[in-house]
Amino acid sequence: MKKFSKLEAVFWSIALPGFSQLLMGKLWKGTLFVALEFIINVYSHFNSAIMLSFMGEIDKAVHVLNYQWLMFYPCLYMFAMWDAYRTAMPENEELSFLPFVFSAYFVTVGLMYSTKLKLFGIFFGPVFLPMLFVIPGVFTGLLIRWIILKCRKHPVES
Repeated sequence: MKKFSKLEAVFWSIALPGFSQLLMGKLWKGTLFVALEFIINVYSHFNSAIMLSFMGEIDKAVHVLNYQWLMFYPCLYMFAMWDAYRTAMPENEELSFLPFVFSAYFVTVGLMYSTKLKLFGIFFGPVFLPMLFVIPGVFTGLLIRWIILKCRKHPVES
């Protein structure tokens, strides 16, 4: 099996959770991620919401979704992405999971507020608002990772 770069692994996971794992020969894990993504996607009606959102019908997207199912999506998506990244990364990279974990948290919060929250007077809805929440999630995770790694190098003396 060809060794993937971290970027290539993440991009295949963005395309569909489980693709990176399948391409790296992790067939059981990849199949599980693809199956879970498919189940959550179908039962949440996420593809319909994506289509409606891109067509500018955000209010219809809000009403077509099953949020009870969709709430599983951010964690599955980010975990599959992190797993692909972890498989491709060097052994000595510490705390690389933090940006993925915080992105999952922030996207989940974005999804919860997506039916009501407007940013700069714009209603982004359940597809685009959670996407925007990835940005502070990644930066929060990177910041916390940086702080922890700095504190490990220079411990505070009592």
